[in-house]
Amino acid sequence: QVQLVESGGGLVQAGGSLRLSCSSSGRTFSRYAMGWFRQAPGKEREFVATIDWSGVNTKIADSVKGRFTISRDNAKNFMYLQMNSLKPEDTAVYYCAARTAPYTLAPPEEVLYDYWGQGTQVTVSS
Repeated sequence: QVQLVESGGGLVQAGGSLRLSCSSSGRTFSRYAMGWFRQAPGKEREFVATIDWSGVNTKIADSVKGRFTISRDNAKNFMYLQMNSLKPEDTAVYYCAARTAPYTLAPPEEVLYDYWGQGTQVTVSS
């Protein structure tokens, strides 16, 4: 069983920055691919960014490329999403997810992720 807890969401003006954090329980975090996904009101959940177990290989959605950065600290069991130059269209609930098949790459398909956090709200005002 893996428990994921997101934090760092909030209200920010357009052009501002936020850093989301995702903490994971357990001692095998370093084996998992991880991802950030988001769901805006009235829309389906979508891929934002993923990172493999080593932290070396990442994928970023085109809509946030150049503005968002995903990273992880395996020693602390944390994953991060640095969000810069935020836009109103980034407003959504942001979820972190874990793919517990060990030592795999980090695909963008959410169906491949086993565990999910409760989400953290990000609101960007214009």
